[in-house]
Amino acid sequence: MLVLDTTFCIDHLRGRAEAKSKTDELDASGERLALVSASIVEFLVMPSAQGGERLREALDLVSRCEMLEVDEEIGMSAARLGGECLKRGSTVGAMNLVIAATAIRHRCAVLTRDPDFSRIPGVMVVSY
Repeated sequence: MLVLDTTFCIDHLRGRAEAKSKTDELDASGERLALVSASIVEFLVMPSAQGGERLREALDLVSRCEMLEVDEEIGMSAARLGGECLKRGSTVGAMNLVIAATAIRHRCAVLTRDPDFSRIPGVMVVSY
């Protein structure tokens, strides 16, 4: 199972060639996809404002994914990861830390092109 980062979701929606190609590859392989429930907000704000076909496409991608919930343990893990990043001189956004902590807990890789994830200790990254 792969956890989709918001960057991938937005790239997919915008028709970025690399994201579309990766989507086709994943569809053909039957790989299970997941989203961190909290990241839906980050992904759906713009499509919700745009409405229409854009929102339908975004909701279609969401519906194809298993939802991974965020709980206190994941929140604490995300904070620890953020602290480790700071000790190493890197600042990583809170949502990326939550996505990483969730992926680590579920033993999944994160599908992304966001360089933040390469700075988070213990997270497996699949690039596109």
